[in-house]
Amino acid sequence: MKKILTPLMLALAFASAGTAMAQTAPAAPESSLSFNVGGVTEYRYRGISQSRFDPAVQGGADYADKSGAYIGIWGSSIKWIKDAGGDSNAEVDIYGGYKFTVGDIGYDVGFLRYEYSGNKLNPSANTNEVYGAVTVGTTTLKYSQSTGNLFGFANSKGSSYLDMTATFDLGDGYTFAPHLGYQKVKGTDNAKYSYTDYALTLTKDLGNGLSASAAIIGTDAEKGSYVYGTKQLGKSGLVVGLKYAF
Repeated sequence: MKKILTPLMLALAFASAGTAMAQTAPAAPESSLSFNVGGVTEYRYRGISQSRFDPAVQGGADYADKSGAYIGIWGSSIKWIKDAGGDSNAEVDIYGGYKFTVGDIGYDVGFLRYEYSGNKLNPSANTNEVYGAVTVGTTTLKYSQSTGNLFGFANSKGSSYLDMTATFDLGDGYTFAPHLGYQKVKGTDNAKYSYTDYALTLTKDLGNGLSASAAIIGTDAEKGSYVYGTKQLGKSGLVVGLKYAF
């Protein structure tokens, strides 16, 4: 499960003060196809370890049309399905949506499918979500809601995730992104699975499509709710990653 793309911000053209000289309109955005591959010391999603604190390999592809429409696919190795008694060691996310701006505000609406092929869990872990996001300046507020059961929780249709992320350019290729989110799992038997998560992520652009990241991630998930044996999968920890985009 991976977190989704920030909204596209378009350049604005201004007339020069005090002159009658015509200004050249900014070039229209171009369509693009990009790929990424990488690894992390563990895979966390919404603060919860999906790989039981073990390393994970990840990769994906994205197509962005100049109209603002986009589609993408992304995958990661996981362990939680097998730990829950199922039979899948990979997560594949398929998503699509539309980004646009009104004035200085960016918007993003879309659909995301989390696929755990052959997971054999009952209810199935496969999950569909719709989402909408608004970006003002450096900050994005996003709301996601499941259209059916959420990640195998019974009677959890309509579960939601609300999060806010800011991205700050620190210069010299460094960016800092604080994040805060709240996962609401619906259902009378699922109350203990709702929680707040946080992350503080520092990323360094190494050039030539390569970037490195370090993130402190944690949750206030109730003890005993997200566990493997005696391991609390939402406890605070440091996650380090390396990614190549091309």
